[in-house]
Amino acid sequence: MHPAPQLTHNMLSTSHSLLTRSDLSSPEEATTVFDYDSEPCHKTDVKQVAAQLLPPLYSLVFVCGFVGNLLVVLILINCKKLKSMTDIYLLNLAISDLLFLLTLPLWAHYAAAEWVFGSAMCKLSTGMYHMGYFGGIFFIILLTIDRYLAIVHAVFALKARTVTFGVVTSGVTWVAAIFASVPGILFTRFQEEDSRYTCGPDFPLSWKNFHTIMRNILSLVLPLLVMVVCYSGILKTLLRCRNEKRRHRAVRLIFAIMVVYFLFWAPYNVVLLLNTFQEFFGLNNCESSGQLDRAMQVTETLGMTHCCINPVVYAFVGEKFRSYLSAFFRKHVAKRLCKQCPVFYREAADRVSSTYTHSTGDQEISAGL
Repeated sequence: MHPAPQLTHNMLSTSHSLLTRSDLSSPEEATTVFDYDSEPCHKTDVKQVAAQLLPPLYSLVFVCGFVGNLLVVLILINCKKLKSMTDIYLLNLAISDLLFLLTLPLWAHYAAAEWVFGSAMCKLSTGMYHMGYFGGIFFIILLTIDRYLAIVHAVFALKARTVTFGVVTSGVTWVAAIFASVPGILFTRFQEEDSRYTCGPDFPLSWKNFHTIMRNILSLVLPLLVMVVCYSGILKTLLRCRNEKRRHRAVRLIFAIMVVYFLFWAPYNVVLLLNTFQEFFGLNNCESSGQLDRAMQVTETLGMTHCCINPVVYAFVGEKFRSYLSAFFRKHVAKRLCKQCPVFYREAADRVSSTYTHSTGDQEISAGL
C-alpha cells in the first residue's frame, strides 16, 4: 500500500476526482492509516457511500444537463442565429458544460465498479473533464467582461463586440483551457491495484501543490477579481442610466451565472486548498483530516452537479430564453406531435418575430438569452 494517501481517493478517484494527491490507496481497504506524531489514524472508507450515491446522482445530472445544454445550443443556433459576441460566448459555455457532462456516465460506472475503459479513455476522459471545467469558468469570465464593455464602454463596444472577435477570443480561450488541463492529464494514471483497475490522479508533491494553487487562482481568485471590478463599474453606470430597467435585465442573467458558479464550485476549491496544505494550516491531525475528507466529498459532488444548472438559470432569469424555448417547442416538437394543430407553429412564428422588434440600441445591451 502506498503511504499517507488521502481518504477522498477512495471515493472520488472512483468518480474521477479533481483532487490532487501524490499517492494512491487501495479502494478495497476498509480503513486508511495516517501517521501523525507516530500515532496511526484510522478513518472509515467512504467508497461504499460513493458506490450507492454517485451512480444515480451522476446519471440524473447527465440526463438533465445534456437535455438542457443541448436546448441552449439549438436555440442559440436556430433562433438567435449567433448574431452577437454574447451569443458566441453562451454557445461555448454550453459546449463546455456538455464536454464535462459526457464524462459523467464513465465516472458513474467507475464509482459502482472499477475502471474498465482502458488507459486511453482514462486520459481522454480526464482531459474532457478538466477542459469542460476550465472552459466553463473562462467563458463565464468573458461573459462578465462582455457585459462590462456593453454597458460601461458602450461606444467602444459597438466596434469591439463583433461576432468575429467573439470567435477569435473563444479560440484563444479554448487554447488556455487546454493548457490549464495539461497537468491533470499528464499525471492521471491507469493502473491495477489489488486486482482492481483504477483511473485517478498521481501527482508528485510539487506538482500537487502547483495544481491546487493554479486551480484556485484560475477558478476562484481570477473570476472573483473580474466580478468585483466589472460589476462595480456596471453598478455605477446603471445608477446614472435613464433606462435602468432595460439595462438591469441586460446584466442580471450573466450576474446570476457567475454567482451560481461560485455557490457550486467555490466551497470545493477552498476545501481543496486546505486539504492540500494541511500542515501549513495546522490541520494535519486525525479530527481535522477526517472533517476535510467529508467536506471534500460533499463539496466536489456539489460542484459536479453545476454543469446542469446554467440552463435552469436561463429559464428562471432569461426572459428571452423562455420566449425562444416556447417558440422552439411549438415549432419543432408540438408541430410534429400534432400536425393538425396549426395554432402551434403559427403562434411560434408570431413569438419569434416579436423578439426582433427591439431597436438596434436595445440589441446592443441585450444579454443574449
